[in-house]
Amino acid sequence: MPPMVTVVVALLAGLAAGSAARPLIFARAVPRGEPNRTACPSCTASYPSPGLRRRLHAATGRCSSCGSKAGPPAGLPELLTGVSFAAVAAAGASGWAGAAQYWLLACGAALTVIDLKVHRLPDILTLPASAGTLLLLGGAALAGEPGSFWRALAAAAVVTTAYLVLAVAGMGLGDVKLAPAMGALLGWSSWTTVLWGTFAGFALGAVAGLALILTGQASMKSSVAFGPYMIIGALAVSALSA
Repeated sequence: MPPMVTVVVALLAGLAAGSAARPLIFARAVPRGEPNRTACPSCTASYPSPGLRRRLHAATGRCSSCGSKAGPPAGLPELLTGVSFAAVAAAGASGWAGAAQYWLLACGAALTVIDLKVHRLPDILTLPASAGTLLLLGGAALAGEPGSFWRALAAAAVVTTAYLVLAVAGMGLGDVKLAPAMGALLGWSSWTTVLWGTFAGFALGAVAGLALILTGQASMKSSVAFGPYMIIGALAVSALSA
């Protein structure tokens, strides 16, 4: 069990990472084909407005100029990232491989908020998520940490290929671009981890979709934001297998 101070520091770092991601989430959480947002839709003031106080005010989910709703809901990206960081720290994440988990969490939390809002995973987050994960795992290999970088590369290729096949059946390309990060992180540990981590994403997505149908919030023909379940499944299995 890691010292409580480690978990607290991870929580605070996650809160800061979530706050830093808020402007990016605001800009990119728009329907596909629409231009990115840069200002409050009500008063056209820049978001977030310059200055530390106004940037902190942005965490309330409201414009600091007119008070109207702007950006993600109050505290959502901050708490999502903070709690996730703390959970990974509590699971014992450390070293370069642990840094890969934190990096993917930071990108994944922002992607989760965007995907649930507008059903898209923008390249500005998916591509750095995959590149950063591979780079950090490369650092883990050079540092001699337990795991296999070559297996991580192979798993990234296998999982991405599987998602490419699914894309033909209608899965979004954003999921495909996120797949290398998922596969690499899982593959670092073992092929069994790859299998369970990938399965967990689909299982969580199926359960969430069924829940939405049973509660009348979706139909059999509705699309489901799958990115969050990919991320949760992969990171949960990766953390437990570390």
